[in-house]
Amino acid sequence: MKRVLAVSLLIMAAATIAFGQCGDADKKKLEDFDRAWGEASVRGDRAFLQNVYADNFVGLGAAGSIDKAQSINGAVRQAERDKANPQNAAKVTHDYYMITCTPNSATITHRNVITEKAGTFYTRSVHVLERRGDGWQVVSNAGHPLDDAGALFYMEREWNDAHKRGDVAWFERNYADDATDINSRTGAVHSKEEEIASMKNDKTVLDSLELSELDARVEGNSAVVTGINRLRGKDAQGQPFDRRVRFTDTYVKRDGRWQVWATQGTAIQ
Repeated sequence: MKRVLAVSLLIMAAATIAFGQCGDADKKKLEDFDRAWGEASVRGDRAFLQNVYADNFVGLGAAGSIDKAQSINGAVRQAERDKANPQNAAKVTHDYYMITCTPNSATITHRNVITEKAGTFYTRSVHVLERRGDGWQVVSNAGHPLDDAGALFYMEREWNDAHKRGDVAWFERNYADDATDINSRTGAVHSKEEEIASMKNDKTVLDSLELSELDARVEGNSAVVTGINRLRGKDAQGQPFDRRVRFTDTYVKRDGRWQVWATQGTAIQ
């Protein structure tokens, strides 16, 4: 197996302005604030949103800058449309948060997974907040769609997370039916069914997986992602290990979404 940290995400982290570090408890409160904001937008809760946006809020929309009133009115109108036609409403989830903050300012970025009738697509949001009184308010906001390379970078991260959790359902959903997996230690070639069966019996405990040197090449409905994955944990006998693997992952886009088609890793001595 293998994996990678997307170079583009590192660039995004640098671009969010280095406010300095804050504690995990502070970051958790900011993530909770962001999720509550999203839920209020889905409800069309105008009163809640009035307290989310600062009076001097300026955001970047598709048609240019937008202010507090325009942002709230837009969210409320969308919520009303979704309630009138629930079958057409998009489902939006947020994940892979990156948060920096000081006592009085913060930046929140995260991925958005948007599922509609036409399929699933991805965007990333950047929110700038300031502490006003006893709470946080949003003073600026921007976002952009993720291209195929960006979506694949996140898929690599999902893959790592699923590997660490032993999440068989992820592999069942995201491996193509004709996928092949070449083991980085033994060289054995596994089909999708064999790889999933192997996972179910694997006693390895993964403590951490670190991704680096990610690169993606996309051509039509095919893509290749390369990088290095560092895996640390304990093997089936309880012995600690620390391995680095350089990998090549090949993806194919079918039914509007990327699926793992082939994967191969080479241990770095």
